[in-house]
Amino acid sequence: WEFNGSFHQPSAFLMMGIPGLEALHHWISIPFCALYLIALLGNCVILFIIKKTQSLHEPMYYFLSMLAVTDLGLVLCTLPTTLGVFWFNMRRIGFDACLTQMYFIHILSFIESSVLLAMAFDRFIAISHPLRHPSILTRTTVIKIGLAIILRGMVSLLPIPFLLKRLTYCGKTELSHSFCFHPDIMNLACADIKVNVFYGMIILLSTVGMDFIFIVLSYILIIKTVIGLATKEECLKALNTCVSHICAVLVFFIPMIGLSMIHRFGKDVPPLVNTLVAYTYLIIPPALNPIIYSIKASHIREALLRALRRKSE
Repeated sequence: WEFNGSFHQPSAFLMMGIPGLEALHHWISIPFCALYLIALLGNCVILFIIKKTQSLHEPMYYFLSMLAVTDLGLVLCTLPTTLGVFWFNMRRIGFDACLTQMYFIHILSFIESSVLLAMAFDRFIAISHPLRHPSILTRTTVIKIGLAIILRGMVSLLPIPFLLKRLTYCGKTELSHSFCFHPDIMNLACADIKVNVFYGMIILLSTVGMDFIFIVLSYILIIKTVIGLATKEECLKALNTCVSHICAVLVFFIPMIGLSMIHRFGKDVPPLVNTLVAYTYLIIPPALNPIIYSIKASHIREALLRALRRKSE
């Protein structure tokens, strides 16, 4: 413990693996390693395919590239500490290192939410105004959207580490996960955390919450447009272009909403449930997104098959 003026600040926190299953951490690490490997390889393959295939140089796949880069960032943020806990029981993480990891995890989560919204907007324009789609979402516009997404995440979350550093911590220093999460650190403080709770809730609702609402509104407008199409085949063809994105939205938002609700209102929820939801939120989407788009997005699938055939020849 370090004493600084009128408050106590821990020199480090202790991370937690899976509560009650510590003796099985080496075995449990096997599926985690598999998921991390799938996420790393899958997202790198998606980026490689999009870069090398000229026909994929369009807004839908530019946004998909942003999603893949964000997923890679999330994986690289959590992989060292998670496998460190499972393999070597390295539970200790410095206070400032924990705040840094937390900041980047939350930024990347917010960026992923915003990219999913941008992809929903792209699908809406492509289906509702197909002739104007290239002129509305030009490469310059896509770059501006990407920069705005990054800037929004960085600026909105910038006060969070400073709000945590001002708190007094005493007694318990054990986190609930093998990574640092804002509500988790905040709940270890023995000071008034109303400002942290209020700011965290406002930022969550004004960013991820609004993103989710606009994604739903986009699909309501897409469905309204699709219903007006002449034939059933046209309807199915239009909706089929959205299947991959809908799956990615569900895979990301369901665990995220569940984890946020557990941290804020689920005091009686068993620790094991809390831990499993957290790992589902941070590891499953980066691993599943490349699989979803490789299976459901025909252009990605065809480009991947062509690349595999060329390699085998």
